[in-house]
Amino acid sequence: MTLPRFYPVFDSADWIGRALSVGVRMVQLRIKDADEAALRAEIARARDLTRNAGAILVVNDHWRLAIELGCDWLHLGQEDLDSADLPAIRAAGLRLGVSTHDDAELERALSVRPDYVALGPVWPTILKKMPWAPQGLERVTDWKRRVGDVPLVAIGGVTVERAEAALAAGADMVSAVTDITLHSDPETRMRDWLRVTA
Repeated sequence: MTLPRFYPVFDSADWIGRALSVGVRMVQLRIKDADEAALRAEIARARDLTRNAGAILVVNDHWRLAIELGCDWLHLGQEDLDSADLPAIRAAGLRLGVSTHDDAELERALSVRPDYVALGPVWPTILKKMPWAPQGLERVTDWKRRVGDVPLVAIGGVTVERAEAALAAGADMVSAVTDITLHSDPETRMRDWLRVTA
């Protein structure tokens, strides 16, 4: 399966709808603070929006709801791997992406046979406090050598202007959050992303 090279992350189905409207083909729904009823409603809405558009939805973290709601993709951070029921996730047919930041995390990620590996932050990021220094493009190249045919996602501080460098360094996909959500014209920004990753 060839995955789209542009893979943004959003915290609501509304944002996902905006992304789909300009032609984005793969999105992640990442909601950290919401009660279960609100989470279920947002995930179901995002699932329906992406399916109707023929696009891919990746649910961050909430693996039980992803299974319950019949989603197709899941993304887990390293801490999420501690509590997730991987056999149940695989039995439900979910494809799996995993975050990595260092050598031990990469080895652990590869041991669960992921459908993609994410590396970050490649550049400094304002989204959240990170205990890791920026990874840099050399790490992207090294990670791609080590993951082989597994798709590699570069995330963290990636902008339209930096996307081509990340792809040239070996990333198969590039991901963004605040470069879109804090932009004065998010739809135009997403079209720029689609153009540089086409």
